[in-house]
Amino acid sequence: MSKKVLIIGAGISGLSAASVLAKQGYAVTVVDKHSTPGGRCRKFEDQGFVFDMGPSWYWMPDVFERFFNQFGYTTEQLMQLQRLDPSYKVFFDNETMDIPANLDELKALFEQHEQGGAEKLSNFLKDAQYKYEVGMADLVYKPSLSITEFIDFRLLKGLFSLSLFSSFSTHINRYFKNSKLLQLLEFPVLFLGAKPQDTPALYSLMNYADIVLGTWYPKGGMAEIAIAFERIAKENGVQFDYQTDVLELLTNNQKVIGVKTNKKNYTDFDWVISSADYHHTETKLLKNAQQRNYTDAYWESRKLAPSSLLYYIGVDEKIPNLEHHNLFFDTDFNQHAKEIYDTKVFPSKPLFYVCAPSKTDNTVAPEGKENLFILIPVATGLHDTEEIRNYYLDLVIKRIEEKTNFSIKDKIIYQKSFAISDFISQYNSFKGNAYGLANTLRQTAIFKPAIKNKKLSNLLYCGQLSVPGPGLPPSIISGQIVANYIVSNN
Repeated sequence: MSKKVLIIGAGISGLSAASVLAKQGYAVTVVDKHSTPGGRCRKFEDQGFVFDMGPSWYWMPDVFERFFNQFGYTTEQLMQLQRLDPSYKVFFDNETMDIPANLDELKALFEQHEQGGAEKLSNFLKDAQYKYEVGMADLVYKPSLSITEFIDFRLLKGLFSLSLFSSFSTHINRYFKNSKLLQLLEFPVLFLGAKPQDTPALYSLMNYADIVLGTWYPKGGMAEIAIAFERIAKENGVQFDYQTDVLELLTNNQKVIGVKTNKKNYTDFDWVISSADYHHTETKLLKNAQQRNYTDAYWESRKLAPSSLLYYIGVDEKIPNLEHHNLFFDTDFNQHAKEIYDTKVFPSKPLFYVCAPSKTDNTVAPEGKENLFILIPVATGLHDTEEIRNYYLDLVIKRIEEKTNFSIKDKIIYQKSFAISDFISQYNSFKGNAYGLANTLRQTAIFKPAIKNKKLSNLLYCGQLSVPGPGLPPSIISGQIVANYIVSNN
């Protein structure tokens, strides 16, 4: 008789785990409080606009391809994918850069801004490629339950090259001096994890993913990823119970014996995987504090990646001078980083990001209109109000108007916001974080919250607060890690 697994959450990590286990012959049921799959990678439609609710960058296409190949698919069979060129546009205070997808063109751009920049970029990317190949092959697929997993000749030999103990900021300053080039290379870590000064140089692997592997887009929007994952899961026999909100994990001394939801109690399973927020699972779903992996003090000591102010905007006309992805770095980079991570206040002059998928995809907005997704990184734990949301929307719209030389405010025909309180209500997100734990050395690999409950033998965790971390590709891998753990421990 096949083993049975109940998975809490139909986000990407939960869908990944479900498919891997079902393919191995497990009977898998996934429950989720929402009505559609994807978790943060969902979409909504209104007035002819189709808005991706969360992730908007498709990086590391090899991780998606490797996952799909396990089930007999290529990415092209599941999604209509295209590489963006330019990859993105950056607005500085007195200059605009289109970042070309072609590496030779990018080298020329670096050379234009810094003497020897082309050669420096080649050397930087050679180092970043090594980190990507070792990191993605040897590090991120490990369950990180013991340091002995990492005592490996290749890893030990290359430990110095991985630059685990030097900062990202120090690392890139060895190559470049131009402030704009430095900001260009720093943006993935600022937006996704921690200040460059606090992030291990290992994460230059993100620059390799960005520059060499490229920025891609699935037609129809990023929610097409969740639709593809759900399709694979269903084809392998996974059952889904949507609009099912988990209220409590029922336990005896050593196991989870029931999962209480707003609809019914689930009791017929051998394993439970929570791909819901780890902190929420431990502090709200496990009523007995003695059965939790971590104390409240532990969680309070964690350094979180940012939350976000998000805006979904429909504009009545096409906006000139915007690309699909746009970074507004026209204010002080270091000041905004300090306000996110140190003083933890709403930013005085924020950097922000604008996605205009309607530049690429005519299915996400009515003809002749523009779909905008605006993101401002902010500190976690702040109290957002309607007044604060409106203030920052006005602020960024004015700056977009200045940089594009186009009036937008009077052409907005649809707007909706999503912020810290929504991350909490929609995803039970710890302190309203958008990106999990900051990517610091003390929160990497074995220093992240463990995938296995130490007190309850059949409870596992996956998702952005556990290994390997936040983002779509890590979420895919996170689900695979817990699924493989179950397979190898049966």
